[in-house]
Amino acid sequence: MVIGVCTLQIAIPFAGSLKEKRQVVKSLLARVRNQFNVSISEVDDQDRWQSAVIGIACVSTSQRYAHGQLEAVVRFIDEQRPDCPIGAYEIEML
Repeated sequence: MVIGVCTLQIAIPFAGSLKEKRQVVKSLLARVRNQFNVSISEVDDQDRWQSAVIGIACVSTSQRYAHGQLEAVVRFIDEQRPDCPIGAYEIEML
């Protein structure tokens, strides 16, 4: 069994309050959950208005599949929210 974990930092430059940030993040998390079979949550920067750290995890029997799945999620987020640029992301296999 392989567990793939991705930590993704996104900027939300137009958010003027935590409420606006939450709206963007919740929408993004719901879209990813519906599109992919992964677990996803905001894991850091909850108090910062214009940035978010998202944690994504998937379980698979193949390391190659898990890595590909996480890369697909990152591409999906980048395509769905071009107004929220991805600062950095890291994928690791456990």
